[in-house]
Amino acid sequence: MLRTPFLIILFLFSFNFESSAQYGHLEDSLSNRYERLHQLLGPNSFFDNHHSGFMLYDLDSQWVHYERNSHMNFIPASTTKLFTFYASLMVLNNKTNTFRYVTNGNEITIWGSGDPSWKYDILPQPKIEEFLKPYSKIHFSDANWKDTPFGYGWEWDDYNYAYSAERSPFPIYGNVVTFKNVNKSPIGNIADFSKLLTNEKSSFNSVRRDFHSNTFYYNPKTFTHPAPTVPFVTSPEVSVSLLRNILQKPVELVDTPLPTNSKVFSGGSLRPLQKEMLQESDNFIAEQILLMVSDELFGELNNEKTIEYIQKTYLTDLPDEPKWVDGSGLSRHNLFTPRSMVRLVEKIDKAIPRDQLLSLLPQGGINGTLKNNYKAPTPYVFAKTGTLSNNHALVGIIKSKTNRYYAFAFYNNNYLNKASEIRTEMEKVLVFIRDNY
Repeated sequence: MLRTPFLIILFLFSFNFESSAQYGHLEDSLSNRYERLHQLLGPNSFFDNHHSGFMLYDLDSQWVHYERNSHMNFIPASTTKLFTFYASLMVLNNKTNTFRYVTNGNEITIWGSGDPSWKYDILPQPKIEEFLKPYSKIHFSDANWKDTPFGYGWEWDDYNYAYSAERSPFPIYGNVVTFKNVNKSPIGNIADFSKLLTNEKSSFNSVRRDFHSNTFYYNPKTFTHPAPTVPFVTSPEVSVSLLRNILQKPVELVDTPLPTNSKVFSGGSLRPLQKEMLQESDNFIAEQILLMVSDELFGELNNEKTIEYIQKTYLTDLPDEPKWVDGSGLSRHNLFTPRSMVRLVEKIDKAIPRDQLLSLLPQGGINGTLKNNYKAPTPYVFAKTGTLSNNHALVGIIKSKTNRYYAFAFYNNNYLNKASEIRTEMEKVLVFIRDNY
């Protein structure tokens, strides 16, 4: 009669002992991993010689595994594009706002909505010519444009480089002109900018634009660049001229306010734009996507107003209030903390299916800005890069060998090393996480 209770007691004691042993083993394992990760990231490590911050977070268990300086602000560079991406997910519902319009008989008035796609050959093309073909006259207004061609804090001397194309309400050709090298002479792809002036005093091997005008120079003695791409100065007049040349019909510049009964021409899916922005870190597309968000929210193009709205509406749960000033991250005035970036990744992960998110982000050793880094037989890093001089960042998701998914934010500011050295040391950390978590 007493034997059964005794066996039960013995079983429970054995179970509790084994559970305690397993728990203790798990605790030791976690402690060991933490210490080894701390050796890679903490005091006296490579990352201790500059301003660095890191956070590792299990997306499924919602457990913070490691953090260092995660509460401190960093210059995020192009990881800012994750904010723009999230804003587009919340507002645009995978559609592009190309332009708004009203018709009057066989005439049409259009207002740009920010879509960067038209004549930008890396993007699917909206059927604008086909849509406008029935109209004998087009009126173009930029009365809804409430922003500036350059963002707050952009470097003024970047004006001649393709990564710093101007923002505008109705972009055409990506707001850049590409010059093909034909027998050592540059030939522009846009008729409006095909005439170049020679400057034999310059030692520049490419094409340079005048700072304030669409005057382009080159030195025939030193020109060797195969296909330089240079931003052009945007203006309503330039937009009208380009429209006339493309459509071959009358286009008039007007100052008509955008009416409340305007219709929207949508160029198609937003996914290709988001993918190009994230994988190739296209600054121009990022800025224009944020302008499309502004158009959808307010019927006007104002990124500062849009950023304020997105923060107050969708980002109040971030651990730290970000200083977010542009869509691309070109500005050094942007400031984010690693823990806020991890929270943003978590919010994005909940907003769209994870496999879709992983396909949009650059994959280590496979594509985009990570094509030549973090190579492995099976991709394990899916993340947005960010690089400005003396600043490098990586924010996204790590997939471990145990098939767990971790959000992470890795920031490095104010270093004097080469960026390649920073990436090499970062890879040691991420490989350790992949193999041990």
